[in-house]
Amino acid sequence: MVMARASSGLQYPERFHAAASYVGFDGSTSPTKSLTSKFSNSTALLLYSLYHQASIGRCNIPEPSSWKIVERSKWSSWNQLGNMSSTEAMRLFVKILEEEDPGWYSRASYSIVEPVIDVQMNHNSKVESVIENGNSYPEAKTISTENGSQEGIQDKDIVIEGFGSATVYDQWIAPPISGQRPKARYEHGAAVVVDKLYIHGGNHNGRYLNDLHVLDLRSSTWSKIEAKAGVESSIDSSSSATITPCAGHSLIPWENKLLSIGGHTKDPSESLEVKMFDLQTTTWSTLKTYGKPPVSRGGQSVTLAGTTLVIFGGQDAKRTLLNDLHILDLETLTWDEIDADGTPPSPRSDHAAAVLAERYLHIFGGGSHSTCYNDLHVLDLETMEWSQPAQLGEIPTPRAGHAGVTVGENWFIVGGGDNKSGVSETVVLNLSTLTWSVVASVEGRVPVASEGLSLVVSSFNGEDVLVSFGGYNGRYNNEVYVLTPSHKSTLQSKVIENPILDSVSAVHNATNPTQDVKPESEAGHEEKIRELVMDNVDSTKLKGDLITVLKAEKDELESSLSKEKLRTIQLKQELVEAAARNSDLSKELQSVRGQLAAEQSRCFKLEVEVAELGQKLQAIGTLQKELELLQRQKAASEQAALNRKQRQGSGGLFGWIAGTPPSQ
Repeated sequence: MVMARASSGLQYPERFHAAASYVGFDGSTSPTKSLTSKFSNSTALLLYSLYHQASIGRCNIPEPSSWKIVERSKWSSWNQLGNMSSTEAMRLFVKILEEEDPGWYSRASYSIVEPVIDVQMNHNSKVESVIENGNSYPEAKTISTENGSQEGIQDKDIVIEGFGSATVYDQWIAPPISGQRPKARYEHGAAVVVDKLYIHGGNHNGRYLNDLHVLDLRSSTWSKIEAKAGVESSIDSSSSATITPCAGHSLIPWENKLLSIGGHTKDPSESLEVKMFDLQTTTWSTLKTYGKPPVSRGGQSVTLAGTTLVIFGGQDAKRTLLNDLHILDLETLTWDEIDADGTPPSPRSDHAAAVLAERYLHIFGGGSHSTCYNDLHVLDLETMEWSQPAQLGEIPTPRAGHAGVTVGENWFIVGGGDNKSGVSETVVLNLSTLTWSVVASVEGRVPVASEGLSLVVSSFNGEDVLVSFGGYNGRYNNEVYVLTPSHKSTLQSKVIENPILDSVSAVHNATNPTQDVKPESEAGHEEKIRELVMDNVDSTKLKGDLITVLKAEKDELESSLSKEKLRTIQLKQELVEAAARNSDLSKELQSVRGQLAAEQSRCFKLEVEVAELGQKLQAIGTLQKELELLQRQKAASEQAALNRKQRQGSGGLFGWIAGTPPSQ
């Protein structure tokens, strides 16, 4: 047996005013006395602060003196709500009241048309179905009491008006949907942008599709988008593109656009293409990227981590299974192939991927041509290293074609199959502890037990709701199913746990000034505040509501910034000194270079002089040889003359004797 509440048709702010009147804010009695007579101290303090936030707005009154314990407690609790909107405060006020006093309306004096009803639901009871707009949903039966009033609702489920009123936790429900449904399909792309679910492409009876449909999650209405073929785009610039039917692709929301990555096509390209759909102009275009893109493929996983897309695995056009890793930077539109350390997952397709804290990529399951997997692999995107941690809890069976989505640190896995049958269990993995647990289980041939289905998450009245569409389990499906998980994320509360505790350390018992402060009450109040801030406020409101809570962290960062500025000034002074030294050294270098140039010039002149002297020496040697030759010739001439003279002298004596006259 599970307890649940049917949603009242009374809308805000009427339901809030009815609840406020019930707890004592109608002016008939003292609100403090009325609150403390019905609720615990911590709950009374929360209701007080939420009422004032809804009625007045942000706390702008001065902080009371420390000796005024009661007033200071009220002020601290109210001030901690920060910029929470009036509507959100109203909703939380009613929610806390219903948690603390489920039958409050039956005892309220405020005149309301339709009451909030406490219901007991029997999971074993049979549900009669009502067909509306092609959807089957359980019929609610009203039971009349003795006084004729409507007191309860029978049977397993509750008829829900739209997605947001589903208060039955951990059960898949088919809500009533209007409008023209998309054609039944699987292996399609799905993404949520501002409460609208977009469905693109897929496979129907072996034919690839390229249509685009949108489901308004607020009005529960389908409509088809007549998309136009646009141009090749680098976000700003463009050239021609076509809309190619595909299946097994990934649809990723990015700013006010949808990115369609990869997929199987009739005529596949060589490399992976990224198509972009502009939600404002309803135009498709091909994104112009840089670097070496991956080979074309389908059945891959594409995960958004910060401003990058992480692509892993899949199957190429030749049916080759892949386990390569690529990253596309959405700011520079540049591809990068990653060769990570460690042992990567085996080649596979149709697996699921999720990222924790924009750092740890998780890969679960998938299949090859002959087998399915249930292994878990983790990639650290900072160190780029693969690991295979141990899994705890109820480890899921092997599967492929399943879908997953994260809510905080909880990773919900739906559907899939093992080549024999579809998986009926919806499981969740806590990414912080790596512990598995079963969320829900379905019976029979239900679309959520299909392969190739899609799963997204949206938020309604502060509750996260899983939305499933399509799939194949022996037939092609186009039904929408929703599930409100009871699992709450503790990831954000762990991150800011210390600032919250610091901010509520001054909260005291708000009931009686003479009573002592009770630690149990204070702890309960802190827990309520943590739930209030972390579980009921979406990410946009959370930023505004936690400004005051993060003030201490801001001061610390400012102090660190001041230190860094001082360090920067010191470094600048050192830089100036280094620049001065560098200037002096540059001058010395210029002087040395001038001296070196002068020495080089002098050396050149000396080399010229040496060359000239060498030439002169060669000339002197030649002259010396000529002189020696002349000297030898002179000596020879003198010797010859001497010889002649001697001959002439001896010839004259004998000639005189002989009567020969001497020669002239």
